[in-house]
Amino acid sequence: MELTISRNALLKGLQRVQGIVEKRNTMPILSHVLIETAERGVTMFATDLELGVRGLYQATIKSAGSATILARKLFEIVRELPEEDVVLTGEENHWVRIECGRSRFKVAGLPPADFPVFPGMGKEAMIPIAREVFLDLVRRTLFAVGENDARYVLNGVLCAIEGGRIRMVGTDGHRLAVAERALDRPKGTPAYPDVSAIIPKKALLEMKKLVEDGEGDALEIGFTKTQFVFRQGDLLLLTRLMEGNYPNYHQVIPTGNDKRVAVDKKALEGALRRVSLLAKERTNAIKFQLEPARLVLSTSNPELGEATEDMGVAYDGDGLATGFNARYLLDVLGAVAGPEAVLEFKDSLSPCLIKEPSQEGSLCVIMPMRV
Repeated sequence: MELTISRNALLKGLQRVQGIVEKRNTMPILSHVLIETAERGVTMFATDLELGVRGLYQATIKSAGSATILARKLFEIVRELPEEDVVLTGEENHWVRIECGRSRFKVAGLPPADFPVFPGMGKEAMIPIAREVFLDLVRRTLFAVGENDARYVLNGVLCAIEGGRIRMVGTDGHRLAVAERALDRPKGTPAYPDVSAIIPKKALLEMKKLVEDGEGDALEIGFTKTQFVFRQGDLLLLTRLMEGNYPNYHQVIPTGNDKRVAVDKKALEGALRRVSLLAKERTNAIKFQLEPARLVLSTSNPELGEATEDMGVAYDGDGLATGFNARYLLDVLGAVAGPEAVLEFKDSLSPCLIKEPSQEGSLCVIMPMRV
């Protein structure tokens, strides 16, 4: 193998796989990136056996072939190279020579034949989705997903397509986030089939980074029996779907929350950050005291002291006292795009329902705490 590729293209391809390559070294080959020549350039493929990403990049091929190189080390080398063309040459015993300007490197590799095979793609229909819609759905739900939760399925996002709409749901048992948008279907194409699957959190994080770093290429998503497929131009990401039954989140969404208060998003964020400075680190518990025309936030910590802040709000109903985890509320407000959020309460022991007036398909639920 011998090829010439621009330093920036090589760096971009290596940046895209850094979050995917296996770092625990359970299988040495998984810490490598597979570089293969192709008709239109060169492909770079990395996988941790659950998630894989492959991209095609422009390159001049002198001789066809493939090589595997430690992804992290190659990234560190290329990052320090001058902005000139890079020549990669495969040598005996899987060594690879790297040349750029006056720099020369010779790095060890592993047999390309040992690298996992890129999963085959069936003829499943791909669904186009606007870049802004995808990012908005992920931003509004990913923060609520569990982190190494013992309930396996809570470590992923439920993605469902029903009636030409796409919905994403995330929960860790303490909070719930739901976001739904319409899909634009090109004229003359058949209706999208209804489908529901659980996508791992890590995979969605990688997709989010790829879209944010992308150059406006069209996005497509698709489902197979065992995988979720994400395509952006010449970039393809596949992830294994999570097995199990997602909890019935509809039961968690409260009804009859008659105490409704609209708050300024930035003002509430600031108040929560200030008052939570003295909250107990383990619980981040903040007391909410809702009264006519005012909302009082307070916390008391025997080791640190007390903090109180009151806000003027448009509310004329009955009083209410309850408590919430300040970090959970800040996460929700961080996902609100507009200047205002609406908080709906029922009583001190019932969940709080949070909505954004301009987004009918989005809502969040936060469970109360005793304070």
